[in-house]
Amino acid sequence: MSEILRVEDVEKYYGNKGNLTKALNHISFTVDSGEFVGVMGASGSGKTTLLNCISTIDTVTNGRIFIGGDNITSLKPRQLSKFRREQLGFIFQDFNLLDTLTAYENIALALTILKRSPKEIERKVDAVARQLDITGVLKKYPYQMSGGQKQRVASARAIVTDPALVLADEPTGALDSKSAQMLLESFETLNKTLGATIMMVTHDAFTASYCHRILFIKDGKLFHELIRGTDTRKQFFDKIIEVVSLLGGDNRDVI
Repeated sequence: MSEILRVEDVEKYYGNKGNLTKALNHISFTVDSGEFVGVMGASGSGKTTLLNCISTIDTVTNGRIFIGGDNITSLKPRQLSKFRREQLGFIFQDFNLLDTLTAYENIALALTILKRSPKEIERKVDAVARQLDITGVLKKYPYQMSGGQKQRVASARAIVTDPALVLADEPTGALDSKSAQMLLESFETLNKTLGATIMMVTHDAFTASYCHRILFIKDGKLFHELIRGTDTRKQFFDKIIEVVSLLGGDNRDVI
């Protein structure tokens, strides 16, 4: 498999000399094409800061980040905007759908911005909607959909442009258990069937058990790594809980 993401010796500081906080402390790792990677850690551990730096929302203080071979830490603002549109997909906890657009229009918007043809837009939206089982809501507006349906529409929007990397920030945080499980099964579809490379920040061990690999962050450092391998999801869940206990969390999460 080819390498999609490389994080090299990344540091991130906030504040000034009188009150300096080191959010990321010499973090390095790689993610290959087709991986489904989770990032876990206690509140304030640096996991969201790491995701923000990878997503180009924030900048690193030191170190380099490569996505698909491009050094995103050296790109200028205009280049970053173009890169973000073309190479990254985002799935947020609060969906971030536009209320005045239908599900179809929300998904198609990303392709419209990229100036794809109407025929290509229709083909790609229909294809991803079938994969995520949301064809029945394409004509509905967000207020007419359940939380789980909205999150799957948001997932379709993130993947429809064929991004190099999909970044998910606590995607199940606003969902009930049934909707969360349906969304995670949709992620499996995105990953296995469509070949999407996914990096997901989560505090929840059940959510993390769907990943192939978990990176645990503690005090801004890479604390531990778990690889699922041939484990069942239940076996992987149990291993995650063991590490969570070392991080100071309980049996449900690492907050």
